[in-house]
Amino acid sequence: MTIKPIGKRVLIQSIKAETTTKSGILLPETATKEDPIIGEVLAVGTAELEKIIPVGSKIIYTRYSGTEIKDGETKFVLLNEEDVLAIVELL
Repeated sequence: MTIKPIGKRVLIQSIKAETTTKSGILLPETATKEDPIIGEVLAVGTAELEKIIPVGSKIIYTRYSGTEIKDGETKFVLLNEEDVLAIVELL
């Protein structure tokens, strides 16, 4: 299935929270139970929006926002532009 957002919408795939810290400590299930709020941008609706939120970037979005779409076992989230809070830049 190919999904192309229309207008000021962003298609993302959520990034699962890590269950182990960098030092090797296992986190309990209750610590990672919340829905992830970081995702990778797969597609954007307009060229103007892609200048602001490029495809492939990692973003932070509002919790419980957007529409969840399933394609087999894969889950995607379709968000409005205003649900995107920040772009994550790794140093």
